[in-house]
Amino acid sequence: MISSTRSAQSQQLSRVTQTVSFENFLATIGQVSVKQPPSDRPTTSCAELEIELRRRFDVVEHQIAIGGRRFELRHPRSADDLIDEGDFARDERLPYWAEIWPSAYVLAERISEENGRGRRMLELGCGSGLSAMAALASGFEVTAVDYYSDALQFVRLNVMLNELPPATVRSVDWRAFPIELHDFDVVVAADVLYERDYCRLIAAAFKQSLRAGGMGLLTDPQRVKAESFPDECRRAGLSVGEPNVFGPLSVPGGDTFVKQTVNLFEMRQV
Repeated sequence: MISSTRSAQSQQLSRVTQTVSFENFLATIGQVSVKQPPSDRPTTSCAELEIELRRRFDVVEHQIAIGGRRFELRHPRSADDLIDEGDFARDERLPYWAEIWPSAYVLAERISEENGRGRRMLELGCGSGLSAMAALASGFEVTAVDYYSDALQFVRLNVMLNELPPATVRSVDWRAFPIELHDFDVVVAADVLYERDYCRLIAAAFKQSLRAGGMGLLTDPQRVKAESFPDECRRAGLSVGEPNVFGPLSVPGGDTFVKQTVNLFEMRQV
């Protein structure tokens, strides 16, 4: 189970890998913050960005088929190696974004069933960008947000590697959700309910960011801390039914030892 995996991660804080700061990285390639609109940033080529990320991370290459299309995916080899003692001490932050979890695979497959032409999609906790790529390939205009700025750089790289339209990327904290994120046709999230209070925060984020009649999709590996999510959605004013259940499964081409049963919730803005 991921819960036990992540518990083990939190016990390995002594294995902190020192990396170049994100600010130094941006200075190196001549960019401004990813929080600014994409039109305000100079363009960095796919090759340049991959070189920089490989300099900073032990990067692995992963091919995965979603909706009949094969995607190239780059992501850090091990989330354990990215644990930062300062981040954990400050807000118990752990780099879950670096892994490709079964919940992300289930969500990406579900997104690939949609026709995204003329529709806007927001992904909460985008990780390395698997679901965002599936959405772009389906025709959505995509905004991808994550707590980690490093994750957003991998989203940009993976989108370019797969020759997809650019996604808007942005660093977001659930505890201070930006008021300007609203009126999306579809809002999605995969495996983000690993802290109990996140059920309330994520439900509120769905409520705020969905347009009237919009659809929300969330996948979760039947985590105990996620049990209150449907009730929190209803309290927020969203309709939600019983989840569709998938698995146990692992990510094709990924770690076969990580097999999980995944719940897929669908919410509606009422």
